[in-house]
Amino acid sequence: MNNKYVITIGRQFGSGGRAIAQKLARKLSVPFYDKELISIAAKESGTDPDVFKDVDETATNSLLYSISMGMYSFGNGALAMGDLPVNDKLYLLQHQIIKELAEKESCVIVGRCADYILKDNPNCVNVFIHADIAYRKKRAVVVHNIEEKRAESIINKTDKTRANYYSFYTGQKWGQPQNYDLCIDSSKLTDDQVVDLICAYIELKG
Repeated sequence: MNNKYVITIGRQFGSGGRAIAQKLARKLSVPFYDKELISIAAKESGTDPDVFKDVDETATNSLLYSISMGMYSFGNGALAMGDLPVNDKLYLLQHQIIKELAEKESCVIVGRCADYILKDNPNCVNVFIHADIAYRKKRAVVVHNIEEKRAESIINKTDKTRANYYSFYTGQKWGQPQNYDLCIDSSKLTDDQVVDLICAYIELKG
């Protein structure tokens, strides 16, 4: 790969995708972006960050509005920002920020359709982290302090929200292998081994 590269990390809830992304960024000595994108979007738009936090990675709630947006391409800025619901305003801001970051620096970006947004970027490596439900339930309890009896329900709800968000803004199905360079089952390896695997791929890609 060239000297500048961007790694996007899609992840199932409880798979450890975010922790892996953080470790990867540290190993590569590059910036890490997840919730940080909300702060950047809020600053650039002059919006209170708390307004964006509740709608991050969620699609527009209104079914009628979703239908009406079917003819709108989110990447072309066709609508005035003020005309959009908060969800869509945040998506457009993050879309622009992700594009700018990819042009400017090497980095690791978690979620937010970054793989789709950067699909035409030759210096982008797209990774999807998944795991079996037993592993994710255990991690949800231990890492996220979720009650064991509620873990599977929260996992399914979170994944459904992410899938709906991805589908709404990209028109594609979330987690499909063809959208990624690597799909890794994190239950088969340690987090550090997953990081090493991604780094090895980057080296091989050259």
